[in-house]
Amino acid sequence: MELCAGMPEGGTTPSWGEIRMARQLLTETKLHVIIRPRGGDFLYSPLEQEIMLHDIETVRSLGGDGIVIGCLTSEGDIDLCFLKKMVEAAQELNITFHRAFDMCRNPQEALEEIAKAGCQRILTSGQANTAEQGIPMLKELVAQAGERIIIMPGCGINAQNIRKIASETNAREFHLSGRSATPSNMRYRSTNVTMGGVVKVEEYSRDITDINKVKEAIRQLQS
Repeated sequence: MELCAGMPEGGTTPSWGEIRMARQLLTETKLHVIIRPRGGDFLYSPLEQEIMLHDIETVRSLGGDGIVIGCLTSEGDIDLCFLKKMVEAAQELNITFHRAFDMCRNPQEALEEIAKAGCQRILTSGQANTAEQGIPMLKELVAQAGERIIIMPGCGINAQNIRKIASETNAREFHLSGRSATPSNMRYRSTNVTMGGVVKVEEYSRDITDINKVKEAIRQLQS
């Protein structure tokens, strides 16, 4: 399971308390924590890099099983220098390179660099808006990766398309959130103020993982 905060931003590092509680509750599930200090691009300042290294240390100290990371240079290449620092900081943790991969300039070259750096997995939509749209690229990446690194399709995967993506790409791991909108329990609701500033944020509804959607996706894949 990947633990994220800031889902509308594509996922950011959860708090110390969230990681600790997730580890306490998920006794039979591998816990992988995203290391991403903010939304936006994947070009990180020296200060942000220090924050990310401290966050990796936090995940290790709280008993996490893996981290989900990614970093690019201003030219759209993998930031190998910082990636190697994060891999070194991770020590025994399993490492997934996240969808920063989908924003890189040369995915074939990036795959080789990420595998050589010591990552175990790449989460990618095949450089498309959804994994289903990225099937041609995903198929190429799975073939290129072979047994050296796992290519895990993600973005827009659900029970309706997971079998198609699996059969056409030959991928064996898949990433989905299976979210459903859940209304707030607030009875009094102020409609005059929004907490998102210029970005519209829905204060009285939250997207949460729907166990039935996840189960159905697994059932479709196994069938």
